[in-house]
Amino acid sequence: MNLSLPLAFVMGQSPMQLFIHGGWIMWPILLVSFVAVTAVFERTIFLVRETTRRQPVVVENILERVERGDAEGAISIGDKSPDYVARVLVYALTHRAHSLSNAFTRAANQELNRFQRGIAVLDTCITISPLLGLLGTVLGMMNTFGALGDGDIAANAGKITGGVGEALIATATGLLIAIIGLLPYNILNARVEEARHNITDAANALELTIKKEAAERV
Repeated sequence: MNLSLPLAFVMGQSPMQLFIHGGWIMWPILLVSFVAVTAVFERTIFLVRETTRRQPVVVENILERVERGDAEGAISIGDKSPDYVARVLVYALTHRAHSLSNAFTRAANQELNRFQRGIAVLDTCITISPLLGLLGTVLGMMNTFGALGDGDIAANAGKITGGVGEALIATATGLLIAIIGLLPYNILNARVEEARHNITDAANALELTIKKEAAERV
């Protein structure tokens, strides 16, 4: 009976049985997976909210007002918008008298920091989960060699196979968390780059518009 239980993971076990046979290292692995799921869930809600708040028409109206020389009107239009690109433009226009480029940089960094929150946490979870699995492998093999050191292999067959099972379950679980976490991690990074591109494009468009408006006045 002691032999059949540790080997049962090969023939198919419930998640609870796998968790139990994986040893105590499964608890920190479970904690890491919970943190990763929480980070992905929170970032997903944030991205959905930011996507629904995008107002490209408002951004275009801001640029049109600036082109007509009505910077204050552009600020009044964008000041009510929840669009993160519009907020960057409004901040830059508000502080244009001091330094337009520095205002752009500061506003862009503030918005991009909002998009990057939680990504470092997910990255840490992806990195640490296979390491925890590897630690579980080492602990499981230590149990196996400890059982082999007792001399009576037949009597300790359950402990030996149990140690091997603990090692394999912990490793597989850690790798599975890392593999699954890579997909949302890459998607989140792609969305950050998309936001960076949108802000940079709007900044360049505003700078060109300001220069065009100044040249027409001359």
